[in-house]
Amino acid sequence: MEKRWWVLAVVLTGAVMDLLDATVMTVAGPSVLAGLGGTEATLQWLTAGYALPFGVLLVIGGRLGDRWGRRRLFVIGAAGFTLASVACAAAVSPEMLVAARVAQGALGALMIPQGFGVLTTVFTGDRERGRAFALFGPVSALAGIGGPILAGMLIAWDLGGLDWRLIFLINVPLGAFAILGALLWMPADHGDSDARLDPLGAVLVAAGSALLVLPLIQGREAGWPWWTFVMLATAVLAFAALARRQTTSRSPILAPALLRKRPFVAGLSVAVLLFAGSGGLMLILSLYLQLGLHYSALHTGLALAPVAAGIAVSSLLVPVLSPRLGRHLLHAGLGVELLGVLGFAAVASTGMSDPALGAAGLVSGLGLGLLFGPLIQRTLSVAAPGEVGSASGTINAVQQIATALGVAVLGTVFLAGAVPARALATGALVVAASCVLCAVAVLALPHTERNAA
Repeated sequence: MEKRWWVLAVVLTGAVMDLLDATVMTVAGPSVLAGLGGTEATLQWLTAGYALPFGVLLVIGGRLGDRWGRRRLFVIGAAGFTLASVACAAAVSPEMLVAARVAQGALGALMIPQGFGVLTTVFTGDRERGRAFALFGPVSALAGIGGPILAGMLIAWDLGGLDWRLIFLINVPLGAFAILGALLWMPADHGDSDARLDPLGAVLVAAGSALLVLPLIQGREAGWPWWTFVMLATAVLAFAALARRQTTSRSPILAPALLRKRPFVAGLSVAVLLFAGSGGLMLILSLYLQLGLHYSALHTGLALAPVAAGIAVSSLLVPVLSPRLGRHLLHAGLGVELLGVLGFAAVASTGMSDPALGAAGLVSGLGLGLLFGPLIQRTLSVAAPGEVGSASGTINAVQQIATALGVAVLGTVFLAGAVPARALATGALVVAASCVLCAVAVLALPHTERNAA
């Protein structure tokens, strides 16, 4: 196999490590709580603690790679991610585990952006580059399907009494391959000394996101004291200051011209609602199955697999449907997703069987598969050539931060409910309402990509 394909294998390995650790906690959370103790808020932090720093630092990680060299930052990120995974497996308290998850997310944000940059260097022809990037779709789908199932299997296996700790130790051989492969096959680069990063902008992103998510997760257990509302108000001020900073900084995180483009802002709004809804819904579904129906971790992973299967199937239809339907494909996806979400509400309300739950999951996944790629592609289409990098990084960061926000909001809605089935139905209806809001915002997107420029 030629060297550049080994580089692709290394980058895909890093992506799989990220995808697995982003999804396994939705299934493993109750097992972790049973083993380490902790509060209900711990269940939310196990997911949000990874997604939040990953999203906040994603753009920053890309700029650091531009400045100091992509291979160097990839190796540092992969090594740190692997060590953080070992720290997760060795955790003796919920606080230690959440801290290690935060470290995982931060180091993942250092690793992931470098891989895409390296691939654009080693695959120079449009055809080969297309073939290389096309592999991310099925690999992501397989990781999405396999992550929860793998977590359930490893917990059920309980090798050596390690229980849930095995789901983190599996990163050790993957990380070793990523590190050694990067050193052997990735081209060395020394970075660009002219690349700049706005430290104040980075601080405002991190502060605003943390001040928003932390009180939403901890507020319910603390009885919503005064400091939770102060933090939420301060988060709004931090994001307002960030928007202002983008117009004055010499190296803004987000190109200011993008904020003046109504379709781009609309696309970001849809992304926030979509990823917050899907991320939060997957968490409360898992909690409902394990805490409400007392499913095992493996049973839960298998029950959630139809969602990822639906995403994999419908995403294959996007290249055919998108040129024909244009913007209406997003409305079609939202309609299908709405049916699936209402199906979850019906399952929770009527106590239907596993086949009914699987059918709702499959329909929901089919809708999401019609949404994820086309939404990102259509939102990026309004960016000028010099704005694409900034726009892409911002959308990826918004995806992760919105996931953490959805986990915080919907997790709080679910855990505040006395009856798990009713709480799931309420959460599903919140997501259904977000689908309707998304359908309105989609009207501001260009109907075709050709019209977007």
